Amino acid sequence: MHTEEEFPQEVGELKVHYKQILSLLGEDVEREGLLKTPERVAKAMLTLTKGYRMDPKAVLNSAKFKEDYRQMVIVKDINFYSLCEHHMLPFYGKAHVAYIPNGYITGLSKIARVVDIFSHRLQVQERMTTQIKECIQETLNPLGVMVVIEAKHMCMQMRGVEKQNSITTTSDFTGAFNQAKTREEFMNLIRGGQF
Repeated sequence: MHTEEEFPQEVGELKVHYKQILSLLGEDVEREGLLKTPERVAKAMLTLTKGYRMDPKAVLNSAKFKEDYRQMVIVKDINFYSLCEHHMLPFYGKAHVAYIPNGYITGLSKIARVVDIFSHRLQVQERMTTQIKECIQETLNPLGVMVVIEAKHMCMQMRGVEKQNSITTTSDFTGAFNQAKTREEFMNLIRGGQF
């Protein structure tokens, strides 16, 4: 993604604001090391928030196939990076997503892309978990969806309580995953060994 070519106005406007921010922080915006920083940060922010300009349902529908498979499909250990909407600091970790098809499946990479789209927005982990679940449920209409996200939050590590090793886990589910046995099967499978 070439942000300056695709969004020249946004890069230009953001550059002005980031230059002002650096100045307000007490920096000399004319020193060599900072001359291009406002532009670099503007481009980085447009990349880190590219999910606003993408449609996750269209991604799932682009590889939606009729298939008579009614067992659990799991895509686990999907790495993601996001920005906390409260401090605009990163949180990062892994998402585990399962669904039980009801006549339709989607390309496995599309599940990872849905995670990427929602993580490339200003977020809270709880909302991101629910958004991924709802998107898959509404688009594929499966018998059930479950999403578990495990993440570390830089806003807890770098500032505030400064707890370095804490991990936040969130989950949300629909349909067949309302049954404890089905949820337990999913949790056992994501905790299982690696290839």
